[in-house]
Amino acid sequence: MAVNSVLAGCKLIAGIAGHSHALVADAVESFSDLFSSLVVWRAMVVASEPADADHPYGHGKAEPLAAAVVAAMLLAAAAGIAIQSVREIANPHLGPEPYTLYVLVGVVIIKEGLFRFVHREATSLQSSAVRSDAWHHRSDAITSLFAGVGIGVSLIGGAGYESADDYAAMAASVVIAWNGWRLLRPALDELMDASPSPEVIDRIRGAARTIAGVAEVEKCLVRKMGYHYYVDMHVEVDPEMSVRQAHAIAHEVKARVRQEQANVADVLVHVEPAGQKANGRPAPA
Repeated sequence: MAVNSVLAGCKLIAGIAGHSHALVADAVESFSDLFSSLVVWRAMVVASEPADADHPYGHGKAEPLAAAVVAAMLLAAAAGIAIQSVREIANPHLGPEPYTLYVLVGVVIIKEGLFRFVHREATSLQSSAVRSDAWHHRSDAITSLFAGVGIGVSLIGGAGYESADDYAAMAASVVIAWNGWRLLRPALDELMDASPSPEVIDRIRGAARTIAGVAEVEKCLVRKMGYHYYVDMHVEVDPEMSVRQAHAIAHEVKARVRQEQANVADVLVHVEPAGQKANGRPAPA
């Protein structure tokens, strides 16, 4: 956040003084980076709070909600930059100053470094909000790169090429919008309790099947809540088994799943009687 504040201020001053709309647009994108980082930070604080009477499943939904807000901000920033680019193209203006190009080179290097650092943390946390914030840094680096190309063309071309700066800003808005949409979809999926990847479900099913007495896993529903998964599972056991034995197996299933998949917060196990073959042995559903 501190780096974004400094970068945004430098780009805004250089863009206004250097007559570069692309650099000003890039500064606006950096300011949105700063705000999005604030949103993600507060969301992480809320998401880490324990469950309470009003939120028995915890506060994990704050995390994808923040990711959706950040993605929406990217889309809004893209629309604003595109609209302003069209206005600047329609109204001739002075070309950018050469020093704005040097400012952008430094910005691209710093923002790419920020992206790599934050993305590494997002991967270790499996956090959609932190991942969206990381890609916000990458989109900022891309807009700076586009702005640099536009300023370079404008400087090399001279008179008549002043709008190259504005076309670069418009091209950057397309990239920003694509990143926003790409980040918005998984955030909405998590808010709507969409199922995680098949690999996660297969690992959970496989862990349950290793417990002695489990004939088959009939149903396995998984949803993500912040950093954790919540599992609803139906397992089949011998229909002649006592309630005490079935209950013990359900506890073993829960413990094994949580052991094999560390980010599973809870497993609700429903026990059902297994089907019967002609020889009386339990048959898979």
